[in-house]
Amino acid sequence: MLIWIDLANSPHVPFFRALIPEFERRGAEVETTAREFAQTIEMAEAAGLKPVVIGGHGGRALTGKAGNLIGRAAALRKWARGRGFDLAVSHNSYAQVAAARSLSIRCVTLMDYEHQPANHLAFRLASRVIVPRSFPEEALRRYGARAQKVRRYDGTKEDVYLADFTPKPRFIETLEELGVKSGDILVVVRPPARDALYHRFENELFNELLARLAARVDVKIILLARTEAQRATYHERAGANLILPHVALDGANLIAAADLVISAGGTMNREAAALGVPAATIYAGRWAAIDEELVREGRLKRIATREDLDALPLDKKKGAHARRALQVRAEVADLILGEW
Repeated sequence: MLIWIDLANSPHVPFFRALIPEFERRGAEVETTAREFAQTIEMAEAAGLKPVVIGGHGGRALTGKAGNLIGRAAALRKWARGRGFDLAVSHNSYAQVAAARSLSIRCVTLMDYEHQPANHLAFRLASRVIVPRSFPEEALRRYGARAQKVRRYDGTKEDVYLADFTPKPRFIETLEELGVKSGDILVVVRPPARDALYHRFENELFNELLARLAARVDVKIILLARTEAQRATYHERAGANLILPHVALDGANLIAAADLVISAGGTMNREAAALGVPAATIYAGRWAAIDEELVREGRLKRIATREDLDALPLDKKKGAHARRALQVRAEVADLILGEW
């Protein structure tokens, strides 16, 4: 079997980097494409994936997104035609789903956020839709995913690549180069995804959070900007305890080293939850069912008010309690490849 994987965003890189050996053990060969967006290409090359780069990001405007999707789908179709792919796989790469459907290539899409409007496209066009067990049935029906094409797995997509993670002791040298000392309280922060289709609103609490963190002399903040424009915006506030790395850091080791992770998105918080690191979400949109589940499990806190900011614990963490859901990777690989 020849599999085509498309990496449309940074979180897709570690996810598929962990799955590719599972595919290869089952006798498959893999080729990858990627979109020039955020740290996707940099991370993919660091992971040894060497993707073919096709297309970029369409910006914040809906018209730009629509035009970009059509243009990238056409470019992917041109590249994939005649290459003999048996299966196209992505974590909701809408352009790949459209291109694969137009070439009559069987297509698998995975997704873990039920409030993404573009699920309407991906779920209807895909041959198979794979979601976490907690993904609401009603959302699958609303987005056109017929019951016979849906498969479910236990855990989260972050378990796929973090369940067997072991921190690198020498990562402390990277932190020291950034100005983080062993006695500092390290807080890793991810800003809102303001250019995403599902994020058409402002998040005023995030800026207040940054101001409060920056006022603590015993806290070091590593802010992971999503885009160069976002980096430029926060660069004006950078100082002795607000750090904006110039290169993509090893995300898993960074999270494992953190005392607290706070994200206005989803993936990084779920990575922290998988690794047993204290995590808080300051996401201002509609919550995913999988994040609600993590809150119930005590692995994630919610920041929705200034009172929540006041109650936010800022201390050195007292050890990590990783989930170690080792079965999820093989389960997801089986769902992608099995029973066609």
